[in-house]
Amino acid sequence: MNIENTKAQMRKGVLEYCILSIIRGNDAYTSDILEKLKEAKMLVVEGTVYPLLTRLKNTGFLSYRWEESTSGPPRKYYKLTDKGELFLNELENSWSELTIAVNELTQTK
Repeated sequence: MNIENTKAQMRKGVLEYCILSIIRGNDAYTSDILEKLKEAKMLVVEGTVYPLLTRLKNTGFLSYRWEESTSGPPRKYYKLTDKGELFLNELENSWSELTIAVNELTQTK
């Protein structure tokens, strides 16, 4: 079994949670989201993030607005909706429960 595949699957499993957390409180442009993910060592490519942002928008968790750019085409800025905020709160609770369970199971006795 390849450890890199397993690590990639683990990152994919929490990517949605990470993206929503990045956007919370601040509108975010896709390159800003990618930069924050890279800074946190969440190795992701644009081809993974764009479809996820579209899916989150289509489910009503995100909205977006276009903003003119001085250095190129207009930029799409994403914002968390009220529905997205509720979903993120649920994800936070689930993450907390999951980390407690994993820590309990993986601690050496």
